[in-house]
Amino acid sequence: MPVVGAVAVVGLMGAAIGSFLNVVIHRLPRRESLVHPRSRCPSCETQIAAYDNLPVVSWLLLRGRCRTCAEPISPRYPAVELLTAVSFAAVAAARGLDADLIVLLPFAAVLVAVAGIDLDHRIVPNRIVVPAAIFGIAASAFVRLDELPELLIAGGGAFMFLLLAALAYPGGMGMGDVKLAGVMGLYLGLSVVPALFIAFLAGTAVGVAKIAREGSEARKSGVPFAPFLALGGLVALVAGPELIELYEDNFLS
Repeated sequence: MPVVGAVAVVGLMGAAIGSFLNVVIHRLPRRESLVHPRSRCPSCETQIAAYDNLPVVSWLLLRGRCRTCAEPISPRYPAVELLTAVSFAAVAAARGLDADLIVLLPFAAVLVAVAGIDLDHRIVPNRIVVPAAIFGIAASAFVRLDELPELLIAGGGAFMFLLLAALAYPGGMGMGDVKLAGVMGLYLGLSVVPALFIAFLAGTAVGVAKIAREGSEARKSGVPFAPFLALGGLVALVAGPELIELYEDNFLS
């Protein structure tokens, strides 16, 4: 199969996984089963038929409404599916169609799920980050054993860096963010450095804009930080080594 076709297949797989991530984002914080019952309309609770549950496509065909009750269905559902599809395809195109995808694609899915949950509930669930850490170490031991020391050091370093930031500014982030940063290091290795830089840069920009718009009220509400970590992680998955090389060529040579 041509590379473009293979990347497209990976993207379609990402869209399907994105549909499942919508379930995770909605149900996991509520401690509901991720398997039963099947997907239902959030308004009338009618079970969604398989032909109405095609990622992105069904939402577009139904014009964002439930077939049964015609109530609007949030555009975030297709947005998560599309984001996961694009992320999977971009990672496959950038990193190559090799065994590393066994590690990298699940990590991309974790980032999307954690970002969605933190936006809704201001939490980064241990039920995601702990299994992600275990899987990252175990899978890397099989497919990239030579990189494992760097990954472990990066995980520990990222964890400590955000832990110090959380201790210095307790209102800015929580231990969930600290643990997520450690997990990011386990998957990204040295590329966790540009990932964290992007996260802090984007978070600061949004925070400043929020303060400018809302004034002192913005300081009380705060901004969830995991989505910015997820953004940095996704960018690093696609272009982390290149960003490090760009920095070295411009500032260290």
